[in-house]
Amino acid sequence: MAAPGQFGVNGVQTERHWPLLTLDEAGYVLERFTLPSVPDTLLWHGQRPFSATALVKLTNGAVLFLKRHDPRLRDQSALMEEHAFMTHLAAQGLPVQVPLKDRAGSSVVEENGWTYEVFRPLPGLDLYRDVQSWEPFFCVEQAHTAGRTLAHLHLAAKKYAAPARPNNRLLLSSFQAITHPDLETGLARWGNSQPGLNTVFATPSWKQQLKSLLPFHNRLKPLLPDIEPLWGHGDWHPSNQFWTSREPSAEICGIFDFGISDQTCAAYDLAVAIERTAITWLAPNYMVAWDQLTALLTGYQSINSLSPTDRKLVVAFLPLVHVEFALSEVSYYRTLVHDEASATVAYSDYLLGHAHWFAGPDGQALLQWLENTLEQITPCP
Repeated sequence: MAAPGQFGVNGVQTERHWPLLTLDEAGYVLERFTLPSVPDTLLWHGQRPFSATALVKLTNGAVLFLKRHDPRLRDQSALMEEHAFMTHLAAQGLPVQVPLKDRAGSSVVEENGWTYEVFRPLPGLDLYRDVQSWEPFFCVEQAHTAGRTLAHLHLAAKKYAAPARPNNRLLLSSFQAITHPDLETGLARWGNSQPGLNTVFATPSWKQQLKSLLPFHNRLKPLLPDIEPLWGHGDWHPSNQFWTSREPSAEICGIFDFGISDQTCAAYDLAVAIERTAITWLAPNYMVAWDQLTALLTGYQSINSLSPTDRKLVVAFLPLVHVEFALSEVSYYRTLVHDEASATVAYSDYLLGHAHWFAGPDGQALLQWLENTLEQITPCP
């Protein structure tokens, strides 16, 4: 089986940051579990960054999904934070597949300096397996379905009371910095917990570059006291969902990849979904998928009505939801995988480039459209 490329900051790249999982490796991880047979074949290697994944076929024909992490990124404690949220959502009836537990009762395996998770395969189709974040849904019907399902997830998360994850976790969909009343102070405090970012905030140009974010933060600041904390998925894109069919009428039958989930709020998590699916950030010219975006919002509102304040928060968060993740990517690429070229792209094209687009005529038009559309969509009864 030829090694697949890896999704990177500019699309698919040939270089992989983490070595492919091997059959021997699968063998010594899975021998910790009570299984009817042993690994026989690796059927597929995932292209997603930040970890290594594979589908493992056992000698009896059963298939398992194996995921390996560097503990500097996701150690046992970090994975247990995710597993607790996933377990809660599954208990609330969401189609979330929780990881298997080994014979010692743990859902995390630590072996040879790595951490592992093992899952049974989700039902349905991995319909968007080859689609990166920042690409739109295939059709408006599936966007509408994704909006409804995200709303159900947020309703289920209201009963989940875990605190926010630690600031030193890399690659979280967090808002610890941008919800500080003073953005410069918030970013500096949060950034000190991210390895390698102290050099970013020490550069003379940082405060000047920060100015592109200040108008957006000024819009958010008056709304900060009204935020109701809520855990969110953090990366609501159709590639993190399994679907019942290839038809427009397909339903979501599986939700996965909670690696960057955190306690934020419903409006923030919805803004992340918009940022991930409605704007073609990887294309030469950024375009907005207006029909899919309308369908996503309509689907969400049909299940979970946003309050007037939450509607304002969605608009205020949208130009800022990428800030902490982009900076954390700088830290990740610079300190964990030593890919300075990708770190530069994460800073210049992602952090600053997206902010500059929102400050320009196209971005401003989207924010005004979003404000108007959220006011016009009929909420659920």
